[in-house]
Amino acid sequence: MIKLRSLSGKTIAVMGLGRSGLTTAHALTLGGATVLAWDDNESGRAEAAKDGVATTELTKAAWSGIDALILSPGIPHTHPAPHPVAKQARDAGVEIIGDIELLGREQREARFIGITGTNGKSTTTALIGHIFETAGTPAQVGGNLGRPALDLEPLGAQGDAQGGVQGNYILEMSSFQLELTPTLTFDIAVLLNLSPDHIDRHGDFAGYIAAKQRIFAGMESGSTAIIGIDDANTRALYDELRSSGGPRIVPISVIDAIPGGVYVLDGVLYDAMEGDAKTVTALNDIDTLPGRHNAQNAAAAYAAARAAGLPIEHIIDGLQTYPGLPHRQQIVADINGVRYVNDSKATNPDATANALASYESIYWIAGGLGKEGGLDQLLPYLPHIEHAFLIGAAAEDIRAAIAGKVPLDMSGALEPAVLAAHAMAQQSRRDKPVVLLSPACASYDQFPNFEVRGDAFAAIVETLNSGDRHPDHHGEARV
Repeated sequence: MIKLRSLSGKTIAVMGLGRSGLTTAHALTLGGATVLAWDDNESGRAEAAKDGVATTELTKAAWSGIDALILSPGIPHTHPAPHPVAKQARDAGVEIIGDIELLGREQREARFIGITGTNGKSTTTALIGHIFETAGTPAQVGGNLGRPALDLEPLGAQGDAQGGVQGNYILEMSSFQLELTPTLTFDIAVLLNLSPDHIDRHGDFAGYIAAKQRIFAGMESGSTAIIGIDDANTRALYDELRSSGGPRIVPISVIDAIPGGVYVLDGVLYDAMEGDAKTVTALNDIDTLPGRHNAQNAAAAYAAARAAGLPIEHIIDGLQTYPGLPHRQQIVADINGVRYVNDSKATNPDATANALASYESIYWIAGGLGKEGGLDQLLPYLPHIEHAFLIGAAAEDIRAAIAGKVPLDMSGALEPAVLAAHAMAQQSRRDKPVVLLSPACASYDQFPNFEVRGDAFAAIVETLNSGDRHPDHHGEARV
């Protein structure tokens, strides 16, 4: 854990007591600060009490005596309306920041690598971390992925009274977190892609783009900005960065060969960062990085590792041995040549489109709590679907979008969907069939979160793999 010694003697408010909030409270206390902590939910306050964190109702606090507000990134401070605590802090002229900003201020001598984008940032973050581990290079991975930022180990010389070891913080950054890092400057920053998301929190798409663009703020000569250029929004940012000077800019693409960048064509990764393009490695045989979207992730991870000075052979080893992330096109079993893929993290159509593009013969399980925007992104990939099994609240909306184009069952719930898909896939004579959970929807109608949904899928598949079930196909209604 990071001890926030730079705030010793200060009074700091912490709003939101989830994992990162509780970690922040402890890091501040260890560093000698006075902490005023609060959570609107009684359950959150109860967990804080169990964890030894006393609570103070911040709406009644004397803000004139508070030096900063550390806000959970899930709590709005602008759109759609600022939380009352955030408004009180702003009205009092109190700085509003997040835990990653505190990490950056405390660990100034470490290298900071930030990764953001609408889709793919978790995989890219984990992949970079794995490459660094494979290369034996000191690194800590966290932020929006895994451990809270202040629960990571100190790496810079300021991190410990005895002196820390220089190293790398590899941080997944959400748009919410980026809004709360006003002074943190990344040494290597990655922006993968942009499509509309979190509009309610940012006011409009332009506000969302502005938050994401924050990952490049303050970068100067000697730093590296890595940016996907395969969508119009990131291409515009790339052009803007090139014209403004400052950091070295490395474009990445999975569509075109690009001078000065890293790109993937026909499943082969190329490096043109130093001039002439060089073949790096084939990606097609890496089962944990299927599809064009993962090719983009691999290109970005490769560029980040090269910018950090890692040897190419170590980067290749890291790519080829990457184990994958749970719930992100995770292969949970191979039963008689049928792969069972848990892509529960695909909570929007863009993410599911990436999964559908990755396989040719799919028994698709989809549905849950639908999001606004329709399913047009999926239509080009419907020929890849042998049969669909629809679940949850959005089942009827998905049926309406694909009926007549794809055979489907209205399965209702996850278990009958998995059993029916299993039975049909096992009888298939297709080449490399896949039973794919890629819902294109949130999980909250039937599961607490996408992790629980993905774990349930894996558990059902495990019973099939162990021979405990021998189901017949029994979808509730076939169309």
